[in-house]
Amino acid sequence: MTTRIFLTTAVALGLGQAALAAPTDYPLVIDNCGHQVTIPARPDNVVSIGQSTTEILYALGQADRMAGTALWFTPVLPAFAEDDARVDRISDDTPSFESVVNRRPGFVPTMFAWMIGDQGAVGTRRQFADLGIPAYVMPTDCQGKDNSVGADGTRLAPFDIATLWDGIDQIARVMDAQDAGQALIADLQAREVAVVERARAMDLPDASAAVWFSSADLALDPYMAGGMGVPAWMMDRLGLRNVVTSDEEWPAVGWETIARADPSVLVIARMDRRRFPADDVEAKLRFLKTDPVTRRMTAVRRDRIVILYAEALHPGIRMIDGLEALAAGMDGLSE
Repeated sequence: MTTRIFLTTAVALGLGQAALAAPTDYPLVIDNCGHQVTIPARPDNVVSIGQSTTEILYALGQADRMAGTALWFTPVLPAFAEDDARVDRISDDTPSFESVVNRRPGFVPTMFAWMIGDQGAVGTRRQFADLGIPAYVMPTDCQGKDNSVGADGTRLAPFDIATLWDGIDQIARVMDAQDAGQALIADLQAREVAVVERARAMDLPDASAAVWFSSADLALDPYMAGGMGVPAWMMDRLGLRNVVTSDEEWPAVGWETIARADPSVLVIARMDRRRFPADDVEAKLRFLKTDPVTRRMTAVRRDRIVILYAEALHPGIRMIDGLEALAAGMDGLSE
């Protein structure tokens, strides 16, 4: 019997607990980003392309069924260090198609559509399908997005946390780990509610923030969080006004514009990746404290700089870590 997944908000929020607890009935067919993905049996040799999907699999207890990971921005969560040590790190960056398929994977999930899509940096869905390998893109990177525009696509609607619950639930079903998926979603949701309540209790009606991911060069305009992505969702949930008004997910915005807006809190991303000089968090801090424009900003002068791992700014389980760290950085804003 073939089972099809059509998630609803109620199921993603855990209201269909009895159904979710049932074992997966293979072959399983998933409607994924406008494509049907068939999983013939519980997968072995899973290769995860993206830290977010990898850590979801670790959280679901699936490390023993994994043959490789790739595309890492930051160190693995300490809770998963032992699991990660047993799984082959194919590449810290984008892996080649051959390096993935040589593991003979039964499932290839990715956090980014540009990794596996029409112009896939790793390969296209057709290439994987021709070899009988189910490839899966997290709903967080396709629902409410047009991935045919630009390298990273463009969001057509603000990020919706329900897409993360959908993705965790679907991966749990693929791996026949429904109970673990249900428990993971419930834990993350409870933490989200708690931190939002804490932030709202601060009563900061005009607090604002800006989020700096990186820059192609420190002399150029920085890539800041716009109004549609995960950081914008985080700021909105905590009652912070995003000083960047662009609907682009990561627009380049001049420091003069940001300084005029003078955010109450400045968030900067920490990552191991060194694609750009500003990937280095220490380089970011030196720039902020020495540049004649940025050093005059209130957040810099008063040391209201929150450092978040880059992975906390991507859709995944670390989002809630980021939400909690940002709320902690809001302490003292009313003083």
